[in-house]
Amino acid sequence: MLYRAIGEYDHYISRIGYASSTDGYNFTRRDNPAIFPTEEYEIYGIEDPRATQICDKIFITYVVLSDYVKSYPKVFSALAVTKDYNKFNKLGIITKNFNYNKGITFFPEKFKLDYSVSNYDDNNNEFYLILHRPDSSTDLNLKTIGRDIWLSITNSVSSLHNSIIFLKPEQSWENLKIGIGPSPIKTRKGWLLFYHGVSMDRIYRVGAALLDLKDPRQVIARTKQSILQPEENYEKIGDVNNVVFPTGAVVIDKKLLLYYGAADKVCCMASANLDELIEYIMKDTTSDW
Repeated sequence: MLYRAIGEYDHYISRIGYASSTDGYNFTRRDNPAIFPTEEYEIYGIEDPRATQICDKIFITYVVLSDYVKSYPKVFSALAVTKDYNKFNKLGIITKNFNYNKGITFFPEKFKLDYSVSNYDDNNNEFYLILHRPDSSTDLNLKTIGRDIWLSITNSVSSLHNSIIFLKPEQSWENLKIGIGPSPIKTRKGWLLFYHGVSMDRIYRVGAALLDLKDPRQVIARTKQSILQPEENYEKIGDVNNVVFPTGAVVIDKKLLLYYGAADKVCCMASANLDELIEYIMKDTTSDW
């Protein structure tokens, strides 16, 4: 597990800690941070890590701030790569063509798609699929309010080009904005995708969708209702109140363990039977996709 940690409140500079578990429930933390600010672009903090293993490499995206968090800074996303969670190779900011972008998540494998990508080798049609939420883009003349989840199709991990809108807010519990959660999980019924949704009264909840296995651009089902919402005191009261924010997931013996931040203060876990959850998503779908 990679988690955001802040040791003091004066400057509120975040770092990324590491914890390990053999059963998914009980974790042991390292004494020192796993990833901490070492580069000029990281001096105001690093946070919101997402880890995805593709072949023998683990890609870790994380948010970097342009100023102290109390100053409403611009937000960019950077990438680090590791094979063992001990040594991390930082590849720098990967959202330079966006003025504000966070919540970057890779699919855990490359895809062969019938897709034309400019300036790329036509003989190589294996692509990374990367989900993210931008506010604006210098490449696309894109100007939004950061409400939608976007999908980039690229054969490079160092930049987010060829981006399209992928999911938009649809329900009242997510009508302010939505953002991607952990790396999608491959199941027999499709790619299982978790995301957070924020209502107009700024309550963070969790939604889920199923995507086509061969072409994840195709949505099979998406829940009308949230599947997780703030109910406990530690989810309602903290640094930011009324937040459940999913960023990690794993399947152990057909049980889905979803890890999430609560009220920007603590790390939590919720569980469900995988087959039952998928059945629920398909029954509660928003439309005939």
